[in-house]
Amino acid sequence: MSSWKRDIASGLVVLLPLGILLFVLNYLYERVIALPLISSLDFIGLGVPESLVPLARIIVALVLIITLILAVGYLMRTTAGRLFESALDGAINRMPGLRVVYNATKLAVETALSGTDDLQEPVRLETWPGVRMTAFKTGKKTQDGRVVLFLPTAPNITTGYVIEVEADRIEETNEKVEEALTRVLSAGFAESAHQIPVEEENPARTSATTVTTDTAGDGATTDTEVK
Repeated sequence: MSSWKRDIASGLVVLLPLGILLFVLNYLYERVIALPLISSLDFIGLGVPESLVPLARIIVALVLIITLILAVGYLMRTTAGRLFESALDGAINRMPGLRVVYNATKLAVETALSGTDDLQEPVRLETWPGVRMTAFKTGKKTQDGRVVLFLPTAPNITTGYVIEVEADRIEETNEKVEEALTRVLSAGFAESAHQIPVEEENPARTSATTVTTDTAGDGATTDTEVK
């Protein structure tokens, strides 16, 4: 890859995620301050300076949202809350189009909030002769002593396979969970050498050229190899 293409790619890697993040934050800001309950409040009449009205709207909206989340979270710990969640899941799962979006979103949120604490250690597993795949120990074992692993798909780690393998088939990687997840989430394209311990497939090659010279001027020649 030429240098200008590499520079463009590196610039996009930095600026594109930042631009998307700013776009999402701006969209959320506009939606939050436009909520009926927030937009109808007379902050100026309450003594809030006009320059601080947008900030006051955000603070009030965040307080209401956090209060709602805590209230629903507390409700989910009760029997009534679990029954409500079960009834809601059942109702939405009967809707062909919405159930896909609902279940995917719910699974993504559960995976994001649970973090990587449940993934004990990344390992490599030879699934086919000569083919290795990244998996994670779950800290569980079967009754016959097999190790239970989670084998995620790339780049979507919310799906995958729960497999049971013999301990001697597992290869330790000495990687951190975050390093292995970065490789899976990037579909193998992550280029940070200190995070992803892989080597380039096509290293730079050097060519050797033999040059014949007459150094003494007497017709005798000397072969010199130039790299």
